[in-house]
This record gives sequence, structure tokens and C-alpha cells, in this order.
Amino acid sequence: MKKRLYKSNDRKVCGVCGGIADYLDIDPTVIRLLWVIFTLAGGSGIIAYIVAAIIMDDGPDYIDVN
Repeated sequence: MKKRLYKSNDRKVCGVCGGIADYLDIDPTVIRLLWVIFTLAGGSGIIAYIVAAIIMDDGPDYIDVN
């Protein structure tokens, strides 16, 4: 079975960090902390997050409650 990268249902903002954590099988908090460090170190993390939020699909079991 091939793994796919999706946005997570465990969302804080858009689900990008949670989706990456699910794909890598690690704690989402670790990915979120790394993302903050990269953003503060160079600022490119914000652009990368926005691009990832636009490109990544929602998870197959995602239900929008809005």
C-alpha cells in the first residue's frame, strides 16, 4: 500500500503539520515546533506552509462542519 500525504483532521491551522506528522509516523507537536523554528530562522516557513496548505488534499475521511 502506497502512503499518501494529506492534510490531517487534527488541525491547528490548516492541518499541514499534522498531515506531515501522520505521513512520517511521528508526533505532530514535533513537526509544529520544527516549523516554528524554520520560520523564525529564515522566514521561508510561512511561504512553505501556505504553499503546502494550497497543494495538499484533505484527508479522505475529512468532514467539513462549517
